[in-house]
Amino acid sequence: MSVAADPNLWRQDTPGSAGWPRSPRPDAANKYFMVSADGHAQEPSDFLAARMDARYQDRLPGIVLGGDGAKFQKTEGFRPIRLSALKFEGEDLERVEAGLTVDERLAAHARDGIDCEIIFPNKGLTIWATPDVEFSQAMCRAWNDWAWETFGPTNDRLSPMACIASGDVAGAVAEVQRAAKRGFRGLCLPCKPVWGAPDWEHPNYNLPEFDPLWAAIQDADLPVTFHVSTGRDPRTARGNGGAVINYAVHSLSPTMEPLVNLCAAGVIERFPRLRFGSIEAGIGWVPWMLTAMDEAYHKHHMWVRPKLKQLPSEYFRSNGFASFGEDPPGLALLREFDLGDNFLWANDFPHHEGTWPHSAAAIERTMGRLDDDERAKVLGLNAARIFGFEIPARYRRPVAGA
Repeated sequence: MSVAADPNLWRQDTPGSAGWPRSPRPDAANKYFMVSADGHAQEPSDFLAARMDARYQDRLPGIVLGGDGAKFQKTEGFRPIRLSALKFEGEDLERVEAGLTVDERLAAHARDGIDCEIIFPNKGLTIWATPDVEFSQAMCRAWNDWAWETFGPTNDRLSPMACIASGDVAGAVAEVQRAAKRGFRGLCLPCKPVWGAPDWEHPNYNLPEFDPLWAAIQDADLPVTFHVSTGRDPRTARGNGGAVINYAVHSLSPTMEPLVNLCAAGVIERFPRLRFGSIEAGIGWVPWMLTAMDEAYHKHHMWVRPKLKQLPSEYFRSNGFASFGEDPPGLALLREFDLGDNFLWANDFPHHEGTWPHSAAAIERTMGRLDDDERAKVLGLNAARIFGFEIPARYRRPVAGA
């Protein structure tokens, strides 16, 4: 069948897993324990409006009509975005409609071999899209309320991240403490504390003014995630190639910034139990990032402040992580750069850039170079350690023939 006839057929291509002691196939008796470190909720349209003060109602993200009747996405920090009347079909439509209820979500994961999932906002990724940090914090609290109401009873398998507007440090500390008391397994902070394009006047995570937040997070013993496309508008390029340019340059790349801030500014030295990582930005750039940080530390030593006890790269190896879906370059460098404990796989359910419902084929296409222990860590054991999932007994037993 041609690509034009079925543009999703390629997702099923696989060399198989002959010779692997374990399998990513959902019906395999010797299946890997699999944690998707990045999935997205399917929030109802009113999840913010139903939980926020009247003074914020007119400012909430939503859909408005233009003078010609066209629909536009209205978000305080984005330029208005004209919505296309796309007609989804086949698997593309299935992804749009997948996981609308908790039971449907669990069934979808069983089909894909997923044992546990870390859940991020979907519509709710706009909760940071405002330079008004108090408004952003109010939207974060509303997401956290909805997410815990929805997924709290299944937190052993479906674990939402508590969202925090870090530009409001005092409010952020209070929300971290509230999230910890509820039982959230982790936190999501925007890649840049104050929404907008890079601005030297904006506070950023390298500055000591964020130390009260890092102290509260360390005390709560919750990992920090930085999800792709948060902190500033990723839809910067317009016209030809915009979809590709915005994805590669303005969405994925900026996710590196908060990681470098924490590694290079002495934050992890001051808060050695702080765990942090990027979500959905891939891993191929991680070896380059580590190399570039260390090169700058050595070659720009005359300007470097503070002087660190270790190289910046070592703070990432000891405390950092990064999630990916399909990233052959990053997997090819995993062993050479000693990153087997730092990479987390995810199916990005139900997004189109993810691998659901053909994750096994994607894993078989991309993880053939890894040995069994490396695959097991990347597919689930690393995420279980970082986010505190209990590994079921069936996965703790020795695998026959391994």
